[in-house]
Amino acid sequence: MIVVLTACAGHIKEFTSISSPFQSIARSFTLDSLSVIAYPYAMNATLLQSAFEQSLPYDRYLETDPGRAGAWRSVEKSVRITSEQETLLKSFVRHMPVLVVSGVWCGDCAQQGPMLHAIAKACPHIDLRWIDRDARPDFTEHTKVCGGARVPVVVWMAEDFEFVSMLGDRTLSRYRSIARKQLGFSCPVPGVALPADEGAETLQEWLNEFERVQLLLRLSGRLRQKHGD
Repeated sequence: MIVVLTACAGHIKEFTSISSPFQSIARSFTLDSLSVIAYPYAMNATLLQSAFEQSLPYDRYLETDPGRAGAWRSVEKSVRITSEQETLLKSFVRHMPVLVVSGVWCGDCAQQGPMLHAIAKACPHIDLRWIDRDARPDFTEHTKVCGGARVPVVVWMAEDFEFVSMLGDRTLSRYRSIARKQLGFSCPVPGVALPADEGAETLQEWLNEFERVQLLLRLSGRLRQKHGD
């Protein structure tokens, strides 16, 4: 079932018949724009702030499993933020707490985690933290992807820890690459060409979501009223 919610003059209009438990989710929205991402009702600001305060900065997170951190450090050496990307990141003005549900042991995390770290390093308004998937089951119960406890999953929040967005466990280019390798010529992905630099493309896709969230926060009526801008 697909549920589409839109906002007009601050009211929710239901385009489909919403049955329980979706009724309680629909009633819980505070709307800043016409687009709303549905999220589990229990993932409120209190839970997000609690998980964020229990999380760790990048280097301290890797120190929790030094035997596996080497893979992350190796990838770090190949991650490059371009001058254009750095200029964009330095233009951000809204504070963004960002929490990554991860596992130092995870290969996808080792590939994409250093990219997230590089993005955050280039922007003083991004507060990026890391939490192990199994550290807070009450939180990670709500970050499942397709019913599974996949990692990495990134959760973006407003400055007061209100939920904004969630993305995981791989970007589109990562999935395209895996599809090419696993599905092969017997089941090709239509219209997909091999990217010149999969790493750079994956980095850009993560950056796109950071930019989208930043613009959402910058244009938020609630936050503009709060900051007088």
